[in-house]
Amino acid sequence: MRGVSGVGLVGVAGRLVRHEWTVLVLGSLVLAAAMTWPTLRDVTGTLPQDTGDPTLQAWQVAWGGYALCTDPAGVWHSNTFFPEPYTYAYSDTLLGFAPAGLVGAGPVAAVARYNLLYVLVHALAFVGAYALARQVGAGRAGAAVAGASFAYAPWKLAQAGHLHVLCVGGIALSLAMLARGHGWSLRRGRRPRRVRPGWAAAGWVVAAWQVTLGFGIGLPFAYALGLLCLGAAGGYGWSWWRRRVRPVFPRGLLLADLAGGTAFAGVTLLMAAPYLEVVARHPAGRRTVAQIAMFSPPPRGFLTAPPESWLWGDAHAAARATFGFPTEMTLLPGMTLLGLAVAGLFFSVWRIRDRVALAVGVAASVALAAGVTLGGDGDPGYLTLVRHLPGWDAIRTPGRLVLWTTLLLGILAAGALTVRRSELPPGARGWRRWARWVLVLPVLLVLLEGVNRTPHVPVPAEPAALRGLTGPALVLPSGGTREFLVMLWSTDGFPRLVNGLASFTPASQERIRAASVTFPDAASVAYLRASGVRTVVLLPGYAAGTPWRDAAGRPVDGLGIRREPVGDGLVFHLD
Repeated sequence: MRGVSGVGLVGVAGRLVRHEWTVLVLGSLVLAAAMTWPTLRDVTGTLPQDTGDPTLQAWQVAWGGYALCTDPAGVWHSNTFFPEPYTYAYSDTLLGFAPAGLVGAGPVAAVARYNLLYVLVHALAFVGAYALARQVGAGRAGAAVAGASFAYAPWKLAQAGHLHVLCVGGIALSLAMLARGHGWSLRRGRRPRRVRPGWAAAGWVVAAWQVTLGFGIGLPFAYALGLLCLGAAGGYGWSWWRRRVRPVFPRGLLLADLAGGTAFAGVTLLMAAPYLEVVARHPAGRRTVAQIAMFSPPPRGFLTAPPESWLWGDAHAAARATFGFPTEMTLLPGMTLLGLAVAGLFFSVWRIRDRVALAVGVAASVALAAGVTLGGDGDPGYLTLVRHLPGWDAIRTPGRLVLWTTLLLGILAAGALTVRRSELPPGARGWRRWARWVLVLPVLLVLLEGVNRTPHVPVPAEPAALRGLTGPALVLPSGGTREFLVMLWSTDGFPRLVNGLASFTPASQERIRAASVTFPDAASVAYLRASGVRTVVLLPGYAAGTPWRDAAGRPVDGLGIRREPVGDGLVFHLD
């Protein structure tokens, strides 16, 4: 019996290892490590792209974990931008990654955490799009193309510093789960016997998690889910009216949708509340039409790759030179993907009406991703959404909606690479075996376009003067993208800091920064004390070309403060 049981367990384990979804997950992780290389070569010492936004987002994840441990209710009141509240909501928060912030502490751990997440979100995007394509009826090769294009489209190479833009796998995965829960696919429509309420509930959970990563991506997703729900309700109503028979909707599925949809809406509203509070306190934080126009890509941007693209980067340099903000305007989904999607319009396993619907979705997503560059002033169009949909005015970078274009193109392409068994000629078993290898070629071509030459930049070590820092504190020099480094270094204990950088500058920070230009002198010391600042750290190595370039040599006699040299910095105690 023991032998039989052992053999049985080995068999089960073998089947599990060979299972499609096990291979998918493990393969996507290996592929992500290879496609994002050399990120994992120096996981604690470098960051992809630059030390700007990646350092900010490394701090965001770290702060989420720290708040989760110390004061979950105060998560929105971060240690930066002292004395302002709701400072965590000054940008997309990546709050959904807070559990990752529980592992490790300090700047080195924050950098390693960011790099690991950077690799994992690519794997998640592949898995999510693959699962969605399989659920709607694509074969393995078609699903692999959908996954590869969604994870490694050329336009995503420009977003290496924006983890919240790269982490879109939850969108595709939640849609796959919801479709599976409702027993629905493109090829076979809705099959009541395939309904799985548990999968539907899981889909709503993943969708809610996706929203917690940021509204720039999450808000359009929420509206897309709303449209899908309305479409599904309309479909049930049409079926009822046409057949005069009430469609079957299992009670378990109804409860899963009601509970899941309510939870999703609740999470969305809870996430929105602090952002609304920030806009109310700081009107300068509201996006303007001029800002949206500034980031709206030209039509040729959808055929242009960023410089990080190994295959297309140099070839598209001339086109990029005409763009105001290439990072947000180079939106190539992939030439191979475009070709396969066009083929999918004419030769596909999908029904003609479904192909047309997908094509309309692609056109609509392109029009919206173009912002105000299509349709004159963008109304009707993107500006219509800005003016009439709650929260849409917070999205200043329309081009990121190209993620929907990429996903829909991937589904179209998957249809072209999926063959109905009924269409195979008699005795085609050998042909099918060769076809599997032939269909690997489109996947490889899609991945080839996603090969990167993204720079990986060394992260400056935390200055000794900041170790064990107690706040409230001000780190000088202040201003510019060096604030991101200060935020990263502050993960060592999270002291309260005046420092911080967002898309707008709070008035209190402007006043403190202006008063500190002459620091240390009587006026600046008095103002900082009145503002609640108790420690000032001067980093002379970063002060060249700033108003604080000679601050290290300014006298402190008679100011009632104490100056202490620590490493390459100076710590001023104002108490």
